[in-house]
Amino acid sequence: MEILVGLALLGLLAGLFVANVGTLVGNRKVDVEEVFWKAVVEARKYALLQGTDVRLSFDAKEKTFKASTSAGSRTFPVPVDGELEIDFLGVSKGGRTTVLIGGTLVETQPLPYVTFYSDGTCSDFRAQLRQNQGEPRYVRIDPWTCAPMLAQVGSNP
Repeated sequence: MEILVGLALLGLLAGLFVANVGTLVGNRKVDVEEVFWKAVVEARKYALLQGTDVRLSFDAKEKTFKASTSAGSRTFPVPVDGELEIDFLGVSKGGRTTVLIGGTLVETQPLPYVTFYSDGTCSDFRAQLRQNQGEPRYVRIDPWTCAPMLAQVGSNP
């Protein structure tokens, strides 16, 4: 009898734990980089499955990514509070193309969109992610795999 009562209590505690884990994960803040990677994965997957090129852009006013094809478009909202800037930046052969304005490095080659091709590759680009006027985070994308490119030791993004 004691074993059955013990098992019942363990089952009750496990049920409470599982229910509360769902609310903890649901209340977690959304990271801008997570949403960016979700949009990249979805755009690449759509290009592969449909056999067509997909253009991915970001609308700062609406806070949405937009994946466009000749057949239509799909949007991915970014559920974050405050200001959000996501810029797609071109990659030149000579490296970065930035100028210093008022103590801030400003990219000189922003792209209106990036393209994901039907063979699974994408444009050679970097993304600059900035939330609430904070420090920008740079993500370099490998054009062959559309995955994050690892930074070399001692180099800037």
